[in-house]
Amino acid sequence: MRKFEKSNQIKKRALSVIPHQTGTFSRRSDSFVEGIFPSYIHTAEGSHFTDVDGNEYLDYLCGLGPITLGYNYKPVNDAIIDQLKQGILFSLPHPVEVECSEKISQVIPNADMVKFEKTGSNAVTAAVRASRYLTQKNKIAYCGSGGVWHDWQAAMVSRDGGVPEFNKELIFVFEYNDAEGLEQIFEDNKGEIAAIVLEPTVYDKPTDNFLQKVRKIANSNDAILILDEIVTGFRFDLGGCQKYFDIKGDFVCFGKGMGNGLPITAVTGKTEFMKAFDELWVSSTNNSETLSLAGTIAVINEMQEKNTISSCWNQGEKLMQGWNKIVSSYDIKAKMEGYPVRMKMKCLDSSGNESMILKTIIMQEMVKRGVFMSQGVSFISYSHSSSDIEYTINALDETCKIISKINENKLDELLEGKIPQSVWSMKILPTKKRNN
Repeated sequence: MRKFEKSNQIKKRALSVIPHQTGTFSRRSDSFVEGIFPSYIHTAEGSHFTDVDGNEYLDYLCGLGPITLGYNYKPVNDAIIDQLKQGILFSLPHPVEVECSEKISQVIPNADMVKFEKTGSNAVTAAVRASRYLTQKNKIAYCGSGGVWHDWQAAMVSRDGGVPEFNKELIFVFEYNDAEGLEQIFEDNKGEIAAIVLEPTVYDKPTDNFLQKVRKIANSNDAILILDEIVTGFRFDLGGCQKYFDIKGDFVCFGKGMGNGLPITAVTGKTEFMKAFDELWVSSTNNSETLSLAGTIAVINEMQEKNTISSCWNQGEKLMQGWNKIVSSYDIKAKMEGYPVRMKMKCLDSSGNESMILKTIIMQEMVKRGVFMSQGVSFISYSHSSSDIEYTINALDETCKIISKINENKLDELLEGKIPQSVWSMKILPTKKRNN
């Protein structure tokens, strides 16, 4: 039985000095099975981490997505240490900013120029602001999984306190694979849409040439297409989803995986678009911080030299296939969906409705066996080995044996912790095509 004495002590201290326990909602204890999951990590190596009480876990959340190579990855650490000896931040630019920009321009399609930021929210918001400047329009059409928390986007989600009401009139949501819904947004707002902000994929596959239709709609309406590749970039392909799906973005935003945990994001695009930033106040003291820039160069070098992304796809495919085979054998509706490099567990009851209690029990039993998974996404890093995948499948088999022995209506009897809480929900409904 794993104990969490130190975790609980630190959490108690945190709650008295930090709003909602920690700076990131998705890391708080109630986002997991509180009471069964650890609350604080001490160290991490490769695909594993050890909590403050000494319990070790195989991790599939990967720091909420940024860990593409693995924790404490030596070539990246070495690059950071070498740069640290020169300095972190200066009164003038350091050449490493140019070197990192050149490296990104070499691997990312349509990236004539690069502008660095520190968070995904800042990067996408910078692209939105540049789009509004270039088009002299204000409204935005949006399709994605959220994750951008500045006013323009936070207006559409449940945690919208403090966001001016007028922002709600400037954003319109459309669903993935619904090009007609996007067309309706443009019909309803003729000449007013500055940009389409699109996550190239979350878990669904594009159908009926959806991505190409979005590109065409943007062109036809003099709107800018912003691709939010904060999650998909440096995970689906070294060239991102632009290359993977063969779609061209005007502004393309990257983050998470490009730094393997370092605080760095980027806006890329053709010179004609990127030069807008010459005129805008989109600037921050720490955007030129050198440790993250040096580390990102090392990340890209590793991805190029070792074909790490291909390895992630292969290991992820083993996990998805093995997982789905096990749950099917027990007739438990808890399959992994999405992509081998970005998947989620979809749990259903016998009536076909989402079952949070089933998901919670699976999370609970897996973490008791040392496999750390979230209520949402699961990622694969280059450090996840075949033995890691095998261990996970065996742990799942043990978990399914337990679940299969109890009636669906009595699953709550297995619950030892608290059901995870959702971080946010969508408030603005997606626009659908109207039949006039």
